Amino acid sequence: MGKRAVLCGYYGQGNGGDEALLATLLQMLPSTVNPLVLSGDPPATQAAYGVEAVDRKSGLALLQALKSADAFIFGGGSLMQDSTSSASLLYYGGLMGLAQQLNLQTIAWAQGIGPLGRSWNRWITRRVFRQCHGVSVRDGGSAQLLTQWQVPYVEAPDPVWALEAEPMPGLANLPNPRIAVNLRTHPSLTPQRLECLVQACVDLQRATGACFLLLPFQPHADRGPLSALAERLPGQFHWLETTNPRQLKGIFQGVDMTIAMRLHGLIMAAAEGCRCVALSYDPKVSRLREDLGLPGYELAELPASSTTISRLWLEVYANGEALSGDRRHSLRDRALMHQDVLKILT
Repeated sequence: MGKRAVLCGYYGQGNGGDEALLATLLQMLPSTVNPLVLSGDPPATQAAYGVEAVDRKSGLALLQALKSADAFIFGGGSLMQDSTSSASLLYYGGLMGLAQQLNLQTIAWAQGIGPLGRSWNRWITRRVFRQCHGVSVRDGGSAQLLTQWQVPYVEAPDPVWALEAEPMPGLANLPNPRIAVNLRTHPSLTPQRLECLVQACVDLQRATGACFLLLPFQPHADRGPLSALAERLPGQFHWLETTNPRQLKGIFQGVDMTIAMRLHGLIMAAAEGCRCVALSYDPKVSRLREDLGLPGYELAELPASSTTISRLWLEVYANGEALSGDRRHSLRDRALMHQDVLKILT
């Protein structure tokens, strides 16, 4: 009989990036491990992945899950950070600490650590990572922190590079060429900057005649700014939403260029050989943009002229290059290194 592992992340919350992390973790788990997912929507998680799931907000369900398990896994992403508040950090850190008190095998998988602005939160994070049986991180900043804390780790690209994509039904019937756009609400996306981006998209569509694909990764956070764009586009556009992260990644197989704010929108697009433009609202997006050499802007430094922005986009559309096949294969192969820390469960 295999081990039972509790998988903890921002799952069942309707966020395409976090669902992609869950799908990739399930893809990488040893076949002998029986996963139990902590989810914001247990029935949806069970239906989507064919795994057992419990309510992540139910104290009794969480305690019963941990007591019935052999292992506890932080399932990818920026779980330990306090950029907005300390609440989520205390939730995740508390669960990891409880799992360690119960003597479960604990793994921090594909983590992006920080920002950690408060010394108390830094102490909690250092403590839980030091007691983990295995740790992998997805960026150099997190690796540097763990080196300072003397925590052994594996560093590899975000695991979603290795997620197996599936074709998106109906995509082939949409007009060519296609430009995908993902925007999300964020304090740095002010009304003035959104207006500038919308006008730049209008100019880009007029210049290219492309069909725009509007991709909300987390509908409640992404539909607002994308709706503002939809109201102004002069040509064809289509909303594309899916709860299947493999299909979400597969969309980019049929896209000529992607303009995205979200980290996993850029990773999925680049992994499928699509030209990308980054709009960075967060250090993790800035790091990816720098690592891949992606054109784009820090939102805080967005040009005030929509013409300046659309000219850059048009240059990328006409003459830009996607990541080479060798680079994509290398990133995928290195992303599979996150699987190494899961081998202690066999």
